[in-house]
Amino acid sequence: MADFVQVIDPGHGGHDPGAVANGLREKDLTLKIALYARDYIHENYENVKVYLTRDKDVFLGLSERADFANRLKADHFCSIHINAGGGKGFESFIYNGNYSNKPKTQALRNVLHDTIISETDFANRGKKEANFAVLRETNMSAVLTENGFIDNTFDATYLKSDFNLRKIAIAHAHGLAKAHGWKLKPKKQASKLSKSGVYYRVITGSFENRENAEQRVKELKAKGYDAFIDVYKK
Repeated sequence: MADFVQVIDPGHGGHDPGAVANGLREKDLTLKIALYARDYIHENYENVKVYLTRDKDVFLGLSERADFANRLKADHFCSIHINAGGGKGFESFIYNGNYSNKPKTQALRNVLHDTIISETDFANRGKKEANFAVLRETNMSAVLTENGFIDNTFDATYLKSDFNLRKIAIAHAHGLAKAHGWKLKPKKQASKLSKSGVYYRVITGSFENRENAEQRVKELKAKGYDAFIDVYKK
């Protein structure tokens, strides 16, 4: 079975910083999110190969990014950006032209968009279309995400947290996995003990109500943690 080829495109780079405000540069944020997403996908999903248009602070033209994905004959293209201009929240874009795989592109984007909204603290600005070069020139289904406004105080504060950048990345990974039907890798065998045989557990709460415990586990898993319920009786 051939690997699914996913291209992730961290916007801007090199001499092009993208949007700049509140001590942040778009090119730095998009690269961190893309790297986190790539590593998370490779660690957790079977038969998926992720390629980044850039994995360091270098400049690439818009057509170069699309050409990169086209040469790989990628199955899907996802361009990651940070917004600016006085708004607030998350929005996503697909190409606004007429093309044969537009219904598929729309369906994939819907799943990704909804997942990111459900797993982050961004306000939902909606699902949109635009004539962006990286969406127009790619041969495969493509989406561009705008992850908060760098010039909005609330969003900028959120984006300054590395934990939140990882949350955004994992939300992208989960959304892409749901959209494409990726399968999780088998869990590592529990019988593989550490050399010392000693483990340290971190407790994030104790609950009398199981529903509250299950909700906490759900929240932790959404953030990428391998959480579980350990029943304790006095």
